[in-house]
Amino acid sequence: MRNSTGLPHGVDVHVGMRIRQKRKDLGLSQSALATALDLTFQQVQKYERGTNRVSASKLHDIALKFNTPIGYFFAGYGDEISADPFIESASERTVNGFLTTREGLELAEWFPKVKNSKLRRRVVELAKALAEEPDEAT
Repeated sequence: MRNSTGLPHGVDVHVGMRIRQKRKDLGLSQSALATALDLTFQQVQKYERGTNRVSASKLHDIALKFNTPIGYFFAGYGDEISADPFIESASERTVNGFLTTREGLELAEWFPKVKNSKLRRRVVELAKALAEEPDEAT
């Protein structure tokens, strides 16, 4: 479900990331998980990006398939002290928006694998420079 900013809700993105993480840890492809859950792999992709909300019954099925407690999918969300742990900060909205894109997921997967800190800094500087460039296509 989309929030007032038009982005998927932070809980949906977090649960989706946890599904993706556990699926990969178990060595399952999106297709294999989809088959086991009687879904299409596109639906699994949408769950993992948080663009489609996972129903309680489907999350239960996923937890059973992964042999994982339901709480696993929510672990780490809202760890900061707050009256309402499901209110997203501006930085969480930025990260969640980033992770709902295919490119964002790819960068999130590969960036930590760059061990050289100077190269990581150069990637950040490149991204900043590209973001500041005027869009010549318009």
